[in-house]
Amino acid sequence: MRLYLLFLTLFFCGISFAQNSITGVVTDENNQPIAGANITVVGAKEGAITDFDGSFKLITTQKPPFSIDVRALGYVSSNVSVESITQKVKVQLNSEETKLNEIVVSASRAPERVLQSPVTIERMGIREVKSTTAPTFYDGLENLKEVQFNTSSISFKTINTRGFASVGNTRFMQLVDGMDNSSPALNFVLGNLIGLSDLDVASVELLPGASSALYGANAFNGILFMNSKSPFINQGVSTYLKYGQTSQDVAGTNDYVDFGLRAATAFSKHFAIKANFNYMKATEWIAADQRSMTGGSIGHDGNQNYDGLNLYGDEASVFIANVGQVSRTGYREQDLTDNKVHSAKADFSMHFKPWVNDTEIILQYKLGLGSTIYQGANRYALKDFFMSQIKLEVKGKNFFVRAYRSAEDAGDSYDMRFAGLNVNRAAKSDTNWFTDYGKSFQLSSAVLGLNANDAANYARNFADNNLSPGLPLVPNSNVTNGVLDPRGARFAVGSPEYNSALASIVTNPDFTKGAKFIDHSKIYHADANYNFKEMIKFAEVQVGGSARQYEMNSEGTIFTDYDGPIRYNEFGVYAQGSKLFLEDRLKLVASVRYDKSQNFDGKVSPRVSFVYSAGANKTHNFRASYQTGFRNPTTQDQYIGLDLGPYALIGSAPENLDRYSEVLKVSAAAQDPAGLNQPATVTMGGQNAYHNAYTKTSVDAFDQAVAAGSNKLAAGAKLQVADINLVKPEEVHAFEVGYRTVINNDLSVDINGYYNIYNNFLNTARVVGPYYGTVGTDFANPETAKTLDALSYRDRRVYQVYTNTEADVSSLGFGVGLSKKVYKDFEVGVNYNYAQLDFDQAEDPGFVTGFNTPKHKVKGSIGNAKLFKNFGFNANVRWNTEYLWQSSFADGMIQETTVFDAQVNYSIPKLKSIIKLGATNIGGKDYIQVIGSGAVGQQWFASLTINP
Repeated sequence: MRLYLLFLTLFFCGISFAQNSITGVVTDENNQPIAGANITVVGAKEGAITDFDGSFKLITTQKPPFSIDVRALGYVSSNVSVESITQKVKVQLNSEETKLNEIVVSASRAPERVLQSPVTIERMGIREVKSTTAPTFYDGLENLKEVQFNTSSISFKTINTRGFASVGNTRFMQLVDGMDNSSPALNFVLGNLIGLSDLDVASVELLPGASSALYGANAFNGILFMNSKSPFINQGVSTYLKYGQTSQDVAGTNDYVDFGLRAATAFSKHFAIKANFNYMKATEWIAADQRSMTGGSIGHDGNQNYDGLNLYGDEASVFIANVGQVSRTGYREQDLTDNKVHSAKADFSMHFKPWVNDTEIILQYKLGLGSTIYQGANRYALKDFFMSQIKLEVKGKNFFVRAYRSAEDAGDSYDMRFAGLNVNRAAKSDTNWFTDYGKSFQLSSAVLGLNANDAANYARNFADNNLSPGLPLVPNSNVTNGVLDPRGARFAVGSPEYNSALASIVTNPDFTKGAKFIDHSKIYHADANYNFKEMIKFAEVQVGGSARQYEMNSEGTIFTDYDGPIRYNEFGVYAQGSKLFLEDRLKLVASVRYDKSQNFDGKVSPRVSFVYSAGANKTHNFRASYQTGFRNPTTQDQYIGLDLGPYALIGSAPENLDRYSEVLKVSAAAQDPAGLNQPATVTMGGQNAYHNAYTKTSVDAFDQAVAAGSNKLAAGAKLQVADINLVKPEEVHAFEVGYRTVINNDLSVDINGYYNIYNNFLNTARVVGPYYGTVGTDFANPETAKTLDALSYRDRRVYQVYTNTEADVSSLGFGVGLSKKVYKDFEVGVNYNYAQLDFDQAEDPGFVTGFNTPKHKVKGSIGNAKLFKNFGFNANVRWNTEYLWQSSFADGMIQETTVFDAQVNYSIPKLKSIIKLGATNIGGKDYIQVIGSGAVGQQWFASLTINP
């Protein structure tokens, strides 16, 4: 509260300084005003930005005479002398082709022209943010070359570059003002939940390849940098309001609202503050895919073991003698959540410049709160999910030191699969339901003469609704621990019983009865960098390092942290040198990084690259690079311990194998004293999953053989023992070449190709652990023979374990990007990307690559920011071929898609405002980007932005 009051006081109270006010106007060579030009005092950090009419007001403590530097994107900068405080400064800037001189920092951790970047880099600046055809700048990233979006929710989109990405892309890093935006528990970015507002974006830079040599373990397959505006330069109050509608075949037409506010001021050249606030609400892209995950037709009519993709509760499945495999009746996803999406994010920062040099101290707090849907192994309703970051940073011209903490709270989030399972169980226990089904199936067939399909429908009606026309059936009455199990009729969606049960279940973290998950995980991180360019002259040398601690705290609902938080540490150090040769035409860059994680051996990541600038004006730039990258197993890979119903996830940290255990019921047949004489329950855990299991593919083959009439001993020849090694870091060797130029000052060309070789590719595997016996292939051994009985009686547990494949995995691709001014201020752009996976499935039949990337992608754009006075437009089109989607939730083909987006905008200089009207997926059909998630529909929006 004290900080909040201080913030308000600093903003709204008058504070007096010895300041001068300089006014002026900036125009182009046609005497047209230039909006958004940056004016800074030479030798100081005081500045201003021009309004829509090109005017500016500069507050400075400097006394004339002094000089100001005037810059605007697309124009040649100018240096102007100010002789008196009464002088009306007039500045005229000449147009310039900016593709030559855009500055990027991320590729080498040092400023350089984008043409001279040693690796492929894509950039979005303020101009591109304002002209994007998407509802937000973050959505607009999908139009960048090499970017493929994976959409889990209307507000949860993850970036895929160069493949191997699902909804949770742990191979991609996102930094906002230097802070890793990844969720502490999930280890991947939650879209733009805690990112930047459209009003505060200064620049966005994307490196689509491996960057571990400079940025550490998780910069494995791409990294995104989002940089915000400085309150010393970009001052004032800005706001926007967007209203629109979304349209989807399932969800219908619904309202979309987005509001943003930015306020910044510099009280002096030493102190400035900034605040941002954003709020968005919409209706979800509803997931309603009914395909059967167990094969067969859609719906229980004709498929008594139907398991619909976006229905939950039907995962409860049992084999009933003389009936077959049967599943319970599920609930639709749209009935298990309110399908409403909202997000609110805010950030507050104080900036101090205590000395006359460039040193700046920043104290920043960011928070994000939202409700959305995340798809991992299950579908999760993230309700009031909260994440915050607090940072202290000191930076100067040649260095930075920062430390920050990321923390999250799962709020009222829950697993929708377990919500469906336990709503069913609240009405009638699994034991009672399957007993009722088996009894009514056999009696209706024997007494009423029903065929198998009609008997199945009759049995489901009785098991669900306790109705048995023609037969005097009574629901089963099973007793557990002296208490009668539920034996009522299925709860109808929307009924008081259903609503009460669901409300209770989503607040209960016990997955045997509830669906809520708890998460209070944190990350503590610090990093530093120093550039010796002013001390070492023969080359530009910089060194740096980072340290991080993970703290997992899910109270046993995600990780095996039931007895308290689990912590582990990692650190890294790096050095880089760069030097120019051959009259500054050849630039060599070499770097090396060493990283050590608590649970794994240290890793060295080298990188070497060169850029050669040919041509009289050094505009033909050839680049080549080699680097290694690596990725440590995530917190989930190591410490997860989660029962998902049909299978359990068990991380492979050595101590985690003993931390996870569960008690499972043994079949009645196996308990028979005259037979196997097994106990009523067994305790299974991580040791079973990793050291006493068969591969799931071989167990499926065993089942098929038995179903075809083979005896279990003959079918046992199909079984293969799972040889699962504990997980270790994966590595990539990345080779890249490229060429970038601007021809005749208006045709931009960017060509790149890459080849990646992966070692120890991180992988999940499905295995099946028998409740009793020792796995093997010598069934003459009595203990091994018991496993055949366990598999036959369905006394078995499916696990998803985390390991590495020894198979050879590689990928290659190339891209071409062109943009050109074709007539006056019309600019046309087109880019093409090719991506290919090289992997022989026979080397590791159980390995799932999850490449999830189309082989061919084409994107095009046309726009004109000055179509006529104050009016501009932009249009984008995206096309991709169909491709295979693989994930732990579902596999399937993503269909070929063409998407067209467009926007028109009108500036009102007198009101310092822009009105924009835009639409996405214009005239297109609903399309999916993730198997299991909602299809993306159409969206239109209108926005008013004041003082952008």
